Amino acid sequence: MNDRLHTSAVAATGIRNAMTIDVEDYFQVSAFAPVIARDSWDGRECRVERNVARILDILDAGEVKATFFTLGWIAERYPQVVRSIVAGGHELASHGYGHLRASSQGRAEFAADVTRSKRILEDIGSVPVQGYRAPSFSIGSANLWALDVLQEAGYRYSSSIYPIQHDHYGMPDAPRFAFYPNGPDGLLEIPITTVQLMQRKLPAGGGGYFRLLPYALSRWMMERVNQVDQQSAIFYFHPWEIDPGQPRLDAASIKSRFRHYVNLGRMEGRIAQLTRDFKWDRMDRLFLGKA
Repeated sequence: MNDRLHTSAVAATGIRNAMTIDVEDYFQVSAFAPVIARDSWDGRECRVERNVARILDILDAGEVKATFFTLGWIAERYPQVVRSIVAGGHELASHGYGHLRASSQGRAEFAADVTRSKRILEDIGSVPVQGYRAPSFSIGSANLWALDVLQEAGYRYSSSIYPIQHDHYGMPDAPRFAFYPNGPDGLLEIPITTVQLMQRKLPAGGGGYFRLLPYALSRWMMERVNQVDQQSAIFYFHPWEIDPGQPRLDAASIKSRFRHYVNLGRMEGRIAQLTRDFKWDRMDRLFLGKA
């Protein structure tokens, strides 16, 4: 299908998808935690300001509004990043404070983390923060209590479960689309997008898979979700993914380096193409009915 026919076919569905950005820097990713000490973060070159500014330009050019799941650690040090997100008409949401996996925290520690990040973001952004995404999609069958904690902290939705099999995360038996794990009075969970082929759920929502796979295949999978499932796709990426000039960490494992650095140079163009190929909006507008 050529680009013009594809765009017409997707537009015909009238379905908007959720464009989401996990605001963290290259040295904060979970895969690099074994080789980058947390107490070294403040001494490292932070590239998130320029990368978020570039993302905002791309989204503005495509007339796209998005949701930015932002670390409290970033917000404290770069408050203008938060203010520019809000000023651009995008949704401000939480990625926790210091990129600790939810699965590595106890209930009290997790509650403190998500409460702290929510307060920091709301104080700086002057807007309510309703959404949360766990670092590395680290909510699953073993810690679904985290969703109760999020609700108690004042969040209305989470996008923390990836219904796939992965060596670091995943809840393969989870539903593919938005659901209430603890009943209709609980928190809404909005999983990252997958496609169902035979008995397998395949990742179709962004990140390293999007950089690795041919663009046409990723586009086909999201198109399938819109046209066949009649559902919104949830797409995510990180500011460091459009930054091929970031420092290289030779101490990380070969697998971690491959996953992190593969096709960084192609990512910005692919994101721009996505803004043209699909309809997009903020998570809160799509799932909470916020005008």
